[in-house]
Amino acid sequence: MSSKDEALDAGNIGGEKGGNGVPYEGTSQVIPKEATGAHGEENFMTRNGLNAESFKKAHYGQGFVELERPMQARHLHMIAIGGSIGAGFFVGSGSALSKGGPGTLFVDFLIMGIMMFNVVPGAATCSSSRPPFLSEATVLTPISVYALGELSVMYPVSGGFYTYSTRFIDPSWGFAMGWNYVFQWAAVLPLELTVCGLTIQYWNADISVGVWIAVFLVAIIIINVFGALGYAEEEFWASTFKLIATVIFMIISLVLVCGGGPAGSRYDEYWGARYWYDPGAFKIGFKGFCSVFVTAAFSFSGTELVGLAAAESSNPAKALPGAIKQVFWRITVFYILGLFFVGLLIDSNDPALLSESAYADVKASPFVLVGKYGGLKGFDHFMNLVILVSVLSIGVSGVYGGSRTLTALAQQGYAPKIFTYIDKSGRPLPSVIALIAFGLLGFVNLNAKGPVVFDWLLALSGLAALFTWGSICLAHIRFRKAWKYQGHTLDEIPFKAAFGVYGSWFGLILCVIVLMAQFYTAIAAPPGQSGVGSAEDFFKQYLAFPVVILFWIVGYAWKREGWLRTEQMDVDTGRRELDWDEIRAYRAQVASWPAWRRVLHTIM
Repeated sequence: MSSKDEALDAGNIGGEKGGNGVPYEGTSQVIPKEATGAHGEENFMTRNGLNAESFKKAHYGQGFVELERPMQARHLHMIAIGGSIGAGFFVGSGSALSKGGPGTLFVDFLIMGIMMFNVVPGAATCSSSRPPFLSEATVLTPISVYALGELSVMYPVSGGFYTYSTRFIDPSWGFAMGWNYVFQWAAVLPLELTVCGLTIQYWNADISVGVWIAVFLVAIIIINVFGALGYAEEEFWASTFKLIATVIFMIISLVLVCGGGPAGSRYDEYWGARYWYDPGAFKIGFKGFCSVFVTAAFSFSGTELVGLAAAESSNPAKALPGAIKQVFWRITVFYILGLFFVGLLIDSNDPALLSESAYADVKASPFVLVGKYGGLKGFDHFMNLVILVSVLSIGVSGVYGGSRTLTALAQQGYAPKIFTYIDKSGRPLPSVIALIAFGLLGFVNLNAKGPVVFDWLLALSGLAALFTWGSICLAHIRFRKAWKYQGHTLDEIPFKAAFGVYGSWFGLILCVIVLMAQFYTAIAAPPGQSGVGSAEDFFKQYLAFPVVILFWIVGYAWKREGWLRTEQMDVDTGRRELDWDEIRAYRAQVASWPAWRRVLHTIM
């Protein structure tokens, strides 16, 4: 299939700018289902994947990904605020605390959170019940918005961030980013399934982990039978549970820090910040500081999924901005504040934090240890249940994110044509099956060499997100340059990044700095040792870099397309038409509000 996709005529696109027969390059597109009737005419059982008919191929135009669009604003809200909270946060944070200390844990996650402010969609402009657009000039206080938010509202297409790299940077780099993202989630899925099995062993160690890997793999398959709606509903309820549990943890932690623990427990007296003084906030100096970055990057992986999910929402331009501001609350309240309490209550020298499986051993979770040391009967079991739900949720997200990106790659001719198949319920069936097949790698953990394999899977996925986030920032910078070159003004952008290209430059530079810091830890001996590490240790920490470069080379050899010049970038095809009269009226309304209401409106 040619990488130049043919566009449908304007009558078939309905509401999409650029559907006038102009060839559409650089991305695949989601067609409004009312424009084709492919899903809307099917019965309930077919639309929801509940009969044999639903698995048959749907009719769709060449070069376009026709996915069902069942997601509502409430789904995007919860995907944004709780979607990627999983093993990295609840379990991997224990290893990070042991390596760097509470101060390093806090600062590294804070730096990564600041980076995400400039990468993924952020503090939006309005609720989903109102027009989702607001000029920077209408608000006195700064608005935290992010590069992907601006691009996703203008071009809500399947495979989102990968297609932006193809469209605004370099088709070969887009190829690399697309496959990098697919393999990132393919590597994460067996890891999360293994953590699910090990979590169950916390209660019953007599049953093989393999049994539970099979059980949870079947659960993920069942959820995916319902397509995007199954993912959306699972994420909504799982995220709700995770967020409630995290709030409960922080309330209990505050009580324990103040000395309100049960009599005879560790925290039955004022605890305060003693661990920040002894053994200290920062361990092993700069090396320890750098070593925590990869854990933070792994923990934030998936934050960008809300931009991908927007392509399958019923009204992305309206629902997305109202949802993405929730990222601010997740980063500041749940990640930063939650880990701050962990650093107050758990000693970084605690032997329980030392585990060969940093992301898989739930007994090394500082969240579980708080309940154990606080003498809170049942609390460790409750947090273990939270971890179970969280890692299963991430597994479902992995199948969703990887399959949608694989389908978009196939639509551009960057993957085998079979992955363009979309069934009548709107599921990219071969792509989903391919991602689920990687889950079988979880059974490798039953072998004595299983942990070694998982070390390499982590090496492949740990830093992959940094390349995705950096590419999003660069795509936004390049988009703005092309937008100006072609005579457009910022007023024509409905959902603008408050910090413009400066925020994206800041996010891109932070990505590079983190990659450099991780390179240092990869070549240096492990924390606490001097000298240079082994080649095996280097690749276990930095494998993602040569893999991405390899994909980039393969993409160029295949397509022979390089860096796009400004005049080559197409900023009009596929751009959504919007009701600008409504937008301007709403901007004027917001501008008339008092300052306190505008501030509240910005963050809530």
